[in-house]
Amino acid sequence: MSRDLRPPVDILHYEIVQEQASALGRMGSALEQSLARLREFDAAHADAEAPASMQAARRKLVMEAGQALWMFVVQREASGLRDSRHIMRTYNVPGDVQRCMGLVPAPSKPASK
Repeated sequence: MSRDLRPPVDILHYEIVQEQASALGRMGSALEQSLARLREFDAAHADAEAPASMQAARRKLVMEAGQALWMFVVQREASGLRDSRHIMRTYNVPGDVQRCMGLVPAPSKPASK
């Protein structure tokens, strides 16, 4: 059995970088999935006049995509990748998603008794 002769700090650094890359991949996949759901919704309802229920459903998808975008941008910045313009172009992020990036929805009010 061979023994790893690298200094412990190098081994730890390697593990940290691996976890950063893994988290970045997960956040990128989550963004892709949320943008795909929004695009599918938009394609399915492109011809219809949007009733209030559809507007609310779309707004929810936009907020979810905005949250996924925020998580991805934060993870990238934590990894030292500061320019988010590349993300916006590469993932073709709609403007309404960009504008709600990082917004936290207001908590729902508990039902009164």
